[in-house]
Amino acid sequence: MVEGRARAEQTDRSVGAALHDPTVAFPILIHGDASFAAQGVVAETLNLHSLDGYSTGGTLHLIANNQVGFTTDPAEGRSTRYSSDLAKGFDIPIVHVNADDPEAALAAIRLALAYREEFGHDVVIDLVGYRRFGHNEQDEAAYTQPLMAERIEQQAPVREKYAARLVAEGVLSESDAAALLERTQNALREAHDRLRESFAPHEPPAEPKTGWDTGEAVVTAVPEGRIRELNEQLLRVPDGFTVNPKLARQLERRREALTDGGIDWGQAEALAYASLLEEGIPIRLSGQDTERGTFSHRHAVLHDPVTGETYTPLQSLPTAAASFEVYNSPLSEYAALAFEYGYSVAAPDALVLWEAQFGDFINGAQVVVDQFVVSGRPKWGQTSRLTLLLPHGYEGNGPEHSSARLERFLQLAAQDNIRVANCTTSGQFFHLLRREALDATARPLVVMTPKGLLRLKQATVTLDRLTTGSFEPVLEEPGDKDAVRRLVLCSGKVYYDIAGHDVRGLASTVSVGRIELLYPFPLEQVSALVASYPELREIVWAQEEPQNMGAWRSIRHRLEDAAGHAPLVERVQYVGRPWRASPSEGYPTLHQREQDRIVREALGFRS
Repeated sequence: MVEGRARAEQTDRSVGAALHDPTVAFPILIHGDASFAAQGVVAETLNLHSLDGYSTGGTLHLIANNQVGFTTDPAEGRSTRYSSDLAKGFDIPIVHVNADDPEAALAAIRLALAYREEFGHDVVIDLVGYRRFGHNEQDEAAYTQPLMAERIEQQAPVREKYAARLVAEGVLSESDAAALLERTQNALREAHDRLRESFAPHEPPAEPKTGWDTGEAVVTAVPEGRIRELNEQLLRVPDGFTVNPKLARQLERRREALTDGGIDWGQAEALAYASLLEEGIPIRLSGQDTERGTFSHRHAVLHDPVTGETYTPLQSLPTAAASFEVYNSPLSEYAALAFEYGYSVAAPDALVLWEAQFGDFINGAQVVVDQFVVSGRPKWGQTSRLTLLLPHGYEGNGPEHSSARLERFLQLAAQDNIRVANCTTSGQFFHLLRREALDATARPLVVMTPKGLLRLKQATVTLDRLTTGSFEPVLEEPGDKDAVRRLVLCSGKVYYDIAGHDVRGLASTVSVGRIELLYPFPLEQVSALVASYPELREIVWAQEEPQNMGAWRSIRHRLEDAAGHAPLVERVQYVGRPWRASPSEGYPTLHQREQDRIVREALGFRS
């Protein structure tokens, strides 16, 4: 997070590719000796230090080395001699210094600053000391480190030792030293009192409620002329630049799609970004294989097969008034997502997006999600527009490539802290991205993005869907509402499994509705949809995920509230996978069998 904030402070986002000046801010990280050696996020963060898009021009890592981790001795906490040895693998200079020698410690800091200024590289200072009062003032260190505690008890504090040395050398008198101590303690006490007053319990500051809850308009539609011009700009390449022939045909279809229809996910996303850049909103997009897109749908960066040179159209828009950054991240979730969160907090003017290679990989960053992304506002009044793009959907790829753990985000959703969406069309995604950037109320956005739908014809849209309308929290099927007896509600990719199934045409009294925004839950819109079917007898929630996962357990009470608007409906039924420990099947044939059963039961047919 510190690295991300520093990078944001160092970045000029007013120009196409963004300009990075590492002299603007200097990140300093203070580590414990036990944590530096044992916490994986340290290694992930060290790996960022020289990468394009992540470098901050050198970080000072200061290890507050107490020679014990809570009650754990070094021999129990690491396999290396020094707590700082991890840094050796990154060619980072390490300075070991005695914390009882203030002048040596100061010299180490000066050396680190000079090294950073000269080489733009990380430096580690291993400040070897001790803790006089155990892990905290209430802890009794003698219980677990009795010999060390006894030696510390006999050791004069560093201030007393240094003061005695200065007095002996004639630099200070004893009265001067005492006066200096008193002034310093008074200054610290006053600062502490001011801090306590500033952090008195208070409610998070109120923010304007626009768009998501009140229905007040946030204009996300873009005029046709602008869309067509932006599309042309995105398809232009410099003279002499060769586009991969296979990719060139795909990109050419983006020109045809504006006239013939078929604007897919990648094109809608690119147009959303381009329109925002034109409106002066900087964009930063990162993640594993994000430049191309894990599923080869984005192609934000083009590679010349002849010269190997690259070209990023979104960085060369003649009408852009802000920067576009796109980076392939290292194979990291914890440090990479924390970096982007820190960046987004320090850059409230920007739309910052992090994309997981597969949604399941968010597991590796759960600490960041829990402690910062979803709780930053209630804890500190800290808001962010960080957007998580998490590929989610069951296509028979096994338990580690299916679920972005939607249920976890819905469990964590409260107090208007985040937004969770599961779009089913490229047009919905277009409006959702623009709304996230333009809404006056900043909140993190979690998007369950698709895999199979990226090129599915039914999930594409025509140009008018981008030039009119907005993001719709709920989508309904057209048809004779008087004939409907059964309403199937679902979210995401499973809709197309239901709508495209062989027996769908036989279910003439069934309508299928899509809930595109899962939090804040659009209760009014769902209730209105339910009430619009005068003869409704049954409401079914259908999902691909097991019953103990997915959205069901978090939104069931909302669905039951909405069902109250249909007097003939007794309860909301669940259709999906049964309770399971693993998110999905790992055998394609079994997966298909389960999907078929879910769809048939949702439509009222028994398998």
